[in-house]
Amino acid sequence: MSDTGRKNLSDQVSDKVTPDSQKSTLDQTKDSASGLYDRAAGAIQPESQKSTSQKMADSTRSGKDDASNEGQSILASAQETVANAAQGISDTLQGKK
Repeated sequence: MSDTGRKNLSDQVSDKVTPDSQKSTLDQTKDSASGLYDRAAGAIQPESQKSTSQKMADSTRSGKDDASNEGQSILASAQETVANAAQGISDTLQGKK
């Protein structure tokens, strides 16, 4: 199985456990760029060509991405609800129906 161009699991873990405060700006930029590349490579690489560790890393990242997207959706819904409530209060105070 070939994972050419992919970050190995130990590098991914190392990038995540090292606080950004201990990384130079260049290291942070490289981590971000290589992470984006690895995410794209993981999306287009067929599952049958991935090593077990890459399958595990991609699955873990996918779960995190799903949770993040759901959290953002919930936040957007809450913000819309608050905005609608504020508009309703404003309309009521101004005598609008």
